[in-house]
Amino acid sequence: MTRNETYVTPHSFMARWPARALGLTVALLCTLSLTTPAAVAGQAPPPMGDPTDTSAAWAQADEIRARVQPPTFPDHAVSIVDFGADPSGEAKSTDAFREAIEAVNAAGGGRVEVPAGVFLTGAIHLKSNVNLHLADDATIRFSRDKADFLPVVKTRYEGVELYNYSPFIYAYQVEDVAVTGNGTLDGNADADNWWDWKADRPRPETPDRNELFRMGEEGVPVEERVFGAGHYIRPSFVEFYESRNILVQGVTLNRSPMWLLHPTLSENVTIDGVHLESLGPNNDGVNPESSRDVVIKNTFFNTGDDNIAIKSGRNAEGRRIGVPAENILIEGNYMQAGHGAVVAGSEMSGGVRNVFAQDNVMDSPDLDRVVRIKTNSVRGGVVEDIYVRDNAVPQQGGQAVWVDFRYEEGDAGDFTPTVRDVYIEDLHSVGGTHAIFLRGYARSPITNINILNSSFSGVRTPMLAEHVQGLRLVNTTINAQPADAVVCQGTVWLGIPEKLISSGVEDRVVDGQRCLSEQFAEEHTWSSPGQFRAYVAERTAALLKAGVITEAEKEALQEAASRTAIGTSR
Repeated sequence: MTRNETYVTPHSFMARWPARALGLTVALLCTLSLTTPAAVAGQAPPPMGDPTDTSAAWAQADEIRARVQPPTFPDHAVSIVDFGADPSGEAKSTDAFREAIEAVNAAGGGRVEVPAGVFLTGAIHLKSNVNLHLADDATIRFSRDKADFLPVVKTRYEGVELYNYSPFIYAYQVEDVAVTGNGTLDGNADADNWWDWKADRPRPETPDRNELFRMGEEGVPVEERVFGAGHYIRPSFVEFYESRNILVQGVTLNRSPMWLLHPTLSENVTIDGVHLESLGPNNDGVNPESSRDVVIKNTFFNTGDDNIAIKSGRNAEGRRIGVPAENILIEGNYMQAGHGAVVAGSEMSGGVRNVFAQDNVMDSPDLDRVVRIKTNSVRGGVVEDIYVRDNAVPQQGGQAVWVDFRYEEGDAGDFTPTVRDVYIEDLHSVGGTHAIFLRGYARSPITNINILNSSFSGVRTPMLAEHVQGLRLVNTTINAQPADAVVCQGTVWLGIPEKLISSGVEDRVVDGQRCLSEQFAEEHTWSSPGQFRAYVAERTAALLKAGVITEAEKEALQEAASRTAIGTSR
């Protein structure tokens, strides 16, 4: 056993299993009770009741489902063939698509119909009140000529705004727009077209990617970030930008240049019954970025990167725009290959919150992770309120639950990330390297992670946990062994994200369900440092009276509170 490896041996375990963590403390569910005193007037008390009760949260999911409604369209239709489109796929039909869309938009809305056949085209730009509808045997095949995706348009690449080649289907500042039907969108990308820009090193895209990221970090005006011709930044396949009331339904997407479905700064988005099968580099399936009220349902994923990756901007750019991704419902989907099934990050500097995933099937040895949250101290940002329940995983190849603060650049920046309030219920996973893989920072532990009524079988390493506070496993087994425990590691830190101070007081279970660190309201918005110090003084007095902490620990906690730089927002 190395010095950084400890063995977790809850009393119900029949066998010992390693959790490779520095200074790991695992506290069993115990009988100590703590009476929570009333909070100081106007201040938030610590959580009350059962910390694993998610019923109120799932009521929010029902509200999202009811609120997100697909757009409707007038009963008016035109065929692209009537505008000169060639169903043989020999001649380009770009002008026919444009003219048909403009005609329907001018008429007040309706449907642009793509009949059976193969239609070769450049970029398609949608307008408000237009439903682009593909017949069952229709294929829209996109040109391999990069000039067909010019002029440049405002878009995002890996969380940074720029002007670049147009996404293949693009909608900017529109509302009531759709792509529907059972036909196919063929991106026509392969090892010699688009994907070669991210070939083996040296990668043609690397200099342009680095230059774009520099511009984002230095705040270069977006209008000056012009790429496109002569550069090597790949566009997304389908992107809705600053738009609302969006539907993508029924269609198949394959051979994408990069991300497949990319709603950005958009709201009221429905993705229903889509077939996403594209195994190229960075071929994420759905990327809701800085978008709200999004429903992703009944969709098939077999992708070269994450199936669903929720994003909100990269680094300084995400902080500049400051729009989180929120209110996202993921249900009834079938996921096969991918780097992760339900993912937040890594471009999440603007925050991710209120994500609900239920009744999905994740089933492939080529699926690397089931729930994945990736971040670092260059990204920063807060990921919170993630709810996952009733998902089946007959097979997967990596980690069932994966949160890592060391993604890409690792701990190399000044923006400490926060991940908290994750609830995973009735997840039953087979195979992989780990059931649970959690790596936070000492100064920013991963907090309030709940694994309930779940089972993980056939994993090589049950758990890795570094810098975790409030990990609860309830009615859960790993490799058929009971794993119920509460994990409280390190010391109690007080403050808000990016401004936390260590008290030096050892974290531990204090009420049979929560850690000592969870007795302080991290998420409350304090009006002043003085109010926070008064709150900590009140809480520590109650904890001392209950015999939970010592006088010395009370003084240490109050001293840490006095050194926090808390302002008016968390």
